[in-house]
Amino acid sequence: MRIRRRAAGAVLGLLLLIGCTAPRSAPAPDTAGVRAAVDRRAAEVRAAELADVPLRAWSYRVTDVRRHGEDRASARAELRYRIAGYDSGTVTGERALELARRDGRWYVTSDRPAKGAAPQLWEQGDIDVVRGKHSLVLGVGQDAARLRAVAAAADRAVPAVSAAWPEGLWARRVVVLVPGSLERMGALLGEPAAGYRGIAAVTTGRVGGAPDGPADRVIVNPEAYAKLGEFGQGFVLTHETTHVATRAHTSAATGLWLSEGFADWVAYRGTSRTPAQAAPELRDAVRAGDTPAALPTDGDFSFATDAAALARAYEGGWLACELIADRWGEVKLRAFYRAAGARGWERALPEVLGTTPEAFTAQWRDYLRNRLG
Repeated sequence: MRIRRRAAGAVLGLLLLIGCTAPRSAPAPDTAGVRAAVDRRAAEVRAAELADVPLRAWSYRVTDVRRHGEDRASARAELRYRIAGYDSGTVTGERALELARRDGRWYVTSDRPAKGAAPQLWEQGDIDVVRGKHSLVLGVGQDAARLRAVAAAADRAVPAVSAAWPEGLWARRVVVLVPGSLERMGALLGEPAAGYRGIAAVTTGRVGGAPDGPADRVIVNPEAYAKLGEFGQGFVLTHETTHVATRAHTSAATGLWLSEGFADWVAYRGTSRTPAQAAPELRDAVRAGDTPAALPTDGDFSFATDAAALARAYEGGWLACELIADRWGEVKLRAFYRAAGARGWERALPEVLGTTPEAFTAQWRDYLRNRLG
């Protein structure tokens, strides 16, 4: 793997392809002049500032243009780009641009996220690029050695996930973004940073995404991730890479106990961690006679819930998947996951495992007592 640094600030003004007309009350922009300026700028950026980011495509599709006098204009545009070797489809984002005309030429003077849109990583500072065997790590404000370590962990995660999820059309590569702080992680997600304070990483992507869609991004919380040991860091990236691999078979009907539990099952698969070691919160509850009455609900996985309850939800989902793997086998577990995404986990239980939600819940409660009691 290798690492290079490129300035990214110049990315903020580029690729404006005027494809619509201004309001009737204002003069039309000099579209030919704007297009020529943008073409020159695009060539400069691709050849210099973004030379080490393997972009297959990068463009703006303008959706609205407004003139403000003779020499000023504003535009709304859709950013469209692909990372070569990772994105089969186009990543999009909404941008708000300001333009000025000087000496007969149009220039983009401001380029920022449109209202309600999240910023891009390169808007947060200079980008460092690490290319691993199975990973691409893009970082801002991070030590080069730390980014190489993230890439190494991701490179170990991808084969582990492939072994647990051998079927399915996924690229067997992962894109990892490492912003400079928790606050900047929150900005990339368009969410308050406080909600992610104890979360080491999250995966963004379209649920049920098709093979020709953009690749998921694993976004690392550098503060929480740094507090983990080698096992914990590897576990986190394996868990998140599982979400990347299974995305096309995951839907709102899957159930978070299954999608999160399966990701944990893959991450623990092949390790020496016992259930008592891996599920301490649930272990303590079971030993105190407080075995959960039902499988975790989607609401139990809210980051807003207390840490102990959130941990019990993850642990319960993992042990439900462990139960299926133990009693029905890994092939059946994978088939159940795919069926749950297509038809919901309640219907998938009788179809794939020959049981009912009520019977499975009873088996799961017995399994918790046997493994954790």
